[in-house]
Amino acid sequence: MADVSGLTHTIEAYNLSHASENKIHDDTVAQKLGFSGGLVPGVEVFAYASHLPLARWGRAFLERGEIEAKFGKPVYDGRMATASATEAPDGTLALRVESEGVECATGVARLPASAGSAPDLSDYGYRTPPSDVSSRPPADESSLAVGNLLSTVPAVLDRERSEAYLKDVRETNEIYAREGIAHPGLLLRLCNFALRENVVLPPWIQVGSTMRNLSLARVGEALSARTRVVANYDRKGHRLVDLDCLLLADDRPVAHVLHTAIYKLRHLES
Repeated sequence: MADVSGLTHTIEAYNLSHASENKIHDDTVAQKLGFSGGLVPGVEVFAYASHLPLARWGRAFLERGEIEAKFGKPVYDGRMATASATEAPDGTLALRVESEGVECATGVARLPASAGSAPDLSDYGYRTPPSDVSSRPPADESSLAVGNLLSTVPAVLDRERSEAYLKDVRETNEIYAREGIAHPGLLLRLCNFALRENVVLPPWIQVGSTMRNLSLARVGEALSARTRVVANYDRKGHRLVDLDCLLLADDRPVAHVLHTAIYKLRHLES
């Protein structure tokens, strides 16, 4: 295991969602909202940070590690981003991602002695997403009310998609390609899909995620999310939603995530 105290991981950030339904990743729309350009998705900033606990703990981190991250400032396409980790006396890793001298994200990672028990799948009902965008309700306090279920249709992770993602997030650890393991960033994207596939969203922003790994997800397995809305609230004029997400590979729990997003920016209030 590598000692990552003070180690950095520098990459050229890439906005792989520039053509997404979420126009916060579009340069023109993002600039109208006061940003310098389209935002690199938070899930990819999370992916950058996840490189360091994997370097510290190896495969065990992907099997049972925990990582939480909060996103404060944007990372922009084509800019350099640096993830850093400092090990605390208790063995946790303090994580930081900065770009061009600006702190963009902070977090912490830890490696429990065991993965612990997975949540009961029966507590996460499956609700078939609307068949097309015209059938989705607008994102609001009703469609994202506490207790509502947001699911994704299972989709097989093929090798081509997995390897494309590794390239897009500039991942250099060979374990993913060598062992056919799904990257944590790829898994976290399922939480965004649970929102995107069930409601119509204006430009929106992920602000934080806490992931607890339960087992390895692999190429060839069908990945999906079963999600419950656990909070819907106002913060400084923004509307936020908290999602309790159980991520599955062939109906086997592989990660448990608390995912938070601003689904209605105050900039867009009439």
